[in-house]
Amino acid sequence: MKISSPIAVTGATGVQGGALATLLLDRGQAVRALTRDPASSAARALRDRGAEVVRADFDDPVSLDAALSGCRALFLMSTPFGTDAANEIRQGVAAIDAAVRADVQHVVFSSVAHADRGTGVPHFDSKYEIEQYLARAGLAWTVLGPAKFMDNYATGWAASLLSEGRLVLPLSADRSIALVCAADIAGMAALAMAEPERFAGVRVDIAGDQRTPVEQAESFAAVLGRPVAFERVEARGYGDDLAAMFDYFDTVGLDVDTAALRAEYPEVGWRTFDQWLGATLVRT
Repeated sequence: MKISSPIAVTGATGVQGGALATLLLDRGQAVRALTRDPASSAARALRDRGAEVVRADFDDPVSLDAALSGCRALFLMSTPFGTDAANEIRQGVAAIDAAVRADVQHVVFSSVAHADRGTGVPHFDSKYEIEQYLARAGLAWTVLGPAKFMDNYATGWAASLLSEGRLVLPLSADRSIALVCAADIAGMAALAMAEPERFAGVRVDIAGDQRTPVEQAESFAAVLGRPVAFERVEARGYGDDLAAMFDYFDTVGLDVDTAALRAEYPEVGWRTFDQWLGATLVRT
């Protein structure tokens, strides 16, 4: 039997939100999946699993108010990609304001690791502005700071290059980078929503592993059963925002205390990079 008071999930048809919506549904929690296109195939799949799928647009306050009405918690994520940082901030603020109007009890915001460290990376700084607004909003909040996504290797350009035996990144071969999978982001978000008193006012960077590009290439080779070589490229080809991010990764680093996370939040599971690869059908 589903827990009746729903949890609203933004980005429910994407990687992060989809992982959380699926996990919550599997646990018997009522889920209200927020999407701009309720007719999409991903939205239909969530509806088939038992989610309530509703239209919600960050640029339409009326749709946000309706989508959040009666929800006890909100999983909020934002992105500047396909738009810009200023628009990301505006949309994040709009969602938080709607949560306040709807008397949502708890907002879990998925930001990014190190966003609170003054990195100078545009899409880190925009998320930190949303974090600060959320902290002032007068409702219970939790901020998760996911590290670099393991899941980005499973699709798109990265997967295409891996099919050619190439792991291409604008990083030094020996630069260790914190990594996290969507399943662990979902696990941490679900834990925070299940225990709001424990997580109210908490900001925590999250990752399941810390690996260099060379180590990642070696893991891919072992799973795929063929050679995979790391290649370093120039960051400027990724655009200004991502170039700034990779420059930060390569000079300052992206570290997360994975041992402390395992000790403090063992319920999440915390997959290593090899475990994620072993459980993911990466046959590119």
